[in-house]
Amino acid sequence: MTVLQQVLKDGSEYGVKSELFSTVPKQKAVIEFSSPNIAKKFHIGHLRSTIVGLLGVGFQLFGNKEKLKTSPLQHLFEVYVQINKAAEDENTKKLAKDFFRKLEEHDEQTLSLWKQFRDFSIDEYIRIYKRLGVHFDEYSGESFYQEKSKEVLKMLENKGLLQKTIKGTGIVDLSEKKDLSSFSTVMRSDGTSLYITRDLAAAIDRMNKHNCDTMIYVTDKSQSNHFQHLFQILKLMGYDWVERCQHVSFGLVQGMKTRRGEVIFLEDVLNEVRSRMLQNMASTKTTKEIEDPMETAEKVGLAALIIQDFRGLLSSDYQFSWDRAFQSRGDTGVFLQYTHARLHSLEQMHGNEQLTDINVACLQEPDAISVLQHLLRYDEVLYRSSQDLQPKHIVSYLLTLSHLAAMAHKTLPVKDSAPELAQARLCLFQAARSVLANGMKLLGITPVTQM
Repeated sequence: MTVLQQVLKDGSEYGVKSELFSTVPKQKAVIEFSSPNIAKKFHIGHLRSTIVGLLGVGFQLFGNKEKLKTSPLQHLFEVYVQINKAAEDENTKKLAKDFFRKLEEHDEQTLSLWKQFRDFSIDEYIRIYKRLGVHFDEYSGESFYQEKSKEVLKMLENKGLLQKTIKGTGIVDLSEKKDLSSFSTVMRSDGTSLYITRDLAAAIDRMNKHNCDTMIYVTDKSQSNHFQHLFQILKLMGYDWVERCQHVSFGLVQGMKTRRGEVIFLEDVLNEVRSRMLQNMASTKTTKEIEDPMETAEKVGLAALIIQDFRGLLSSDYQFSWDRAFQSRGDTGVFLQYTHARLHSLEQMHGNEQLTDINVACLQEPDAISVLQHLLRYDEVLYRSSQDLQPKHIVSYLLTLSHLAAMAHKTLPVKDSAPELAQARLCLFQAARSVLANGMKLLGITPVTQM
């Protein structure tokens, strides 16, 4: 069976059906990512408990129920900015502490207010993530594990792993020689839980609930220490499955500014991406016939964003550049979308018929052979990405595929060629478009058919 027949027969399964994957067991993975704690927006260096307290106090002073409903993230941010001016004031500090304590003690009024913050925020996250094509099966924040973390502390105590310091905090010794050269604090002196305690509870709970083969945490790299500690404690507690847990860390994006200034909200970025793309499209002459320019601009713009983000190692920091991300020629998401759209319209022009008995032998030109050889390598690339969980292998594969296909499109006409040759070339371009589309979807990009 030739590679072209294989591509067209396997469709979206092409590459995954390869021999390479025959040894890879089908696994159930729980992936936790993008935990936008309501405080992340306010990253102004306060402790989480302080932020929660300040938000509560701030809302009681400056909050507006209507605004909380319509744009929760924006409104909570405004409230936070206002209360933050008084953050050093002793009275505010005390109120903030009280608010957090009441939360931990399950005071009804305090809980119901926090629940509103959370529910409205989650609704907004769902809406924003939908634009990114991302959906979550479960929303359980770490506050969800407040109660269960008390059980974790008991377990640590029973296993003799919990030590008390002079200050009254609870720690777990992680050092080889048991000399406390490395330790992790799991309890405050007042007995309340910390971030890591709630993460321990969450990990144990998820493993019990989903009984999965692997758990992958995707967060920024500043947390790698946290996850090292988390995994070490789980190991000490005797959970062997921790060997199958992984932390995939990503770097920082620098210099991302919109026309309105520094970026704080993801939604600002998405809107900016769309409006810039619309402008670019308006300045090219083919755009007039597009059915839904807004939607196309969103898909192409997102491709630009995703490819710029995934081109290097996930853990590398990089300097964001709008101009670079939106070049239509060059190694960008715009170029991938453009190539896909061109190949699609080539198929449309030639009647989209099912190509059956193709004579591949007529594809002799170097440009055709380059594309064929590249299509053969797709499974290796998928395999690499599945092993090291880095999307960059797929990105560079797709960029090369697009360059090779664009080249072939220039030099190998379908129109005015002998029928047999035209059929074979059409089949080549169809296979290239199919693999390009599959790879793009894997990266979270929706291929467009016109732009």
